[in-house]
Amino acid sequence: MDYTIIVSASASEPAARQYIAPYSATAIAEFFADQGRDVLIIYDDLTKHAIAYREISLLLGRPPGREAYPGDVFYLHSRLLERACCLSDENGGGTITSLPIIETQAGDISAYIPTNVISITDGQIFLESGLFYKGIRPAINIGLSVSRVGSAAQTKPMKKVAGKMKVSLAQFRELESFSQFAGDLDEQTRVQLEDGRKAIELLKQRNFEPRENVFSVLTIFALNNFLFRDIQIDDVVDLNQKWVSFVRNLYSELYIKIQKNQWDEEVEQGLKKALEEFKNINNQSNG
Repeated sequence: MDYTIIVSASASEPAARQYIAPYSATAIAEFFADQGRDVLIIYDDLTKHAIAYREISLLLGRPPGREAYPGDVFYLHSRLLERACCLSDENGGGTITSLPIIETQAGDISAYIPTNVISITDGQIFLESGLFYKGIRPAINIGLSVSRVGSAAQTKPMKKVAGKMKVSLAQFRELESFSQFAGDLDEQTRVQLEDGRKAIELLKQRNFEPRENVFSVLTIFALNNFLFRDIQIDDVVDLNQKWVSFVRNLYSELYIKIQKNQWDEEVEQGLKKALEEFKNINNQSNG
């Protein structure tokens, strides 16, 4: 909170105050950006902002459009989010990163306000309550989450190992939904489902336990190379901790290179060698 400013307009505030709050917050953000500071502004949430604007517009007698919103509701959020910027050195060198939050009704991402904001932003992270209640946290729906920035925002090691992760997880979700109606599953489908469940288990994060990028890279690398194929799902988290510690202690040069976002053929081959050695040690200890 030492470097956080909260501009609050709660549900009990008048609609006019709820309408003006995001613009006031953005003006504060621009003040710091003009001083060369880097600002993150989180709008929680723009759905309520649009509802407040709809209330004001209807009171003013403006003609309603889709879902009773006025025709310029798109402009409402586009002019707000387009104030996010990266200033040149001549203009102060500051930045503003906007993170708008949108509430969906029954998970309907195709509603008016969600589609409006999605068309403005560089993609979206779709959080699903059903996944949250299953204990999958962060509860990110892989299929509906999109990044227009894509791999350009990833570090080189993450880009290399996570290329097929999104596709495989989306396929797992689809396969899982169909498999609950099937009686007997063939071996390949069963193995694919088991791999998907283990991947989900490894991607879960506990509260207040941020992960280093190198930890995630090593985890996904191990998943891609089937380290957890013959392991019980209850044991995968402990085994992954041992694998990361193994690389950090015995292959520290590789660990440091990945930590510095370096990746080449030498690093990849070194990790494969380390993984084979770790598998042998693990098999011997279990045997």
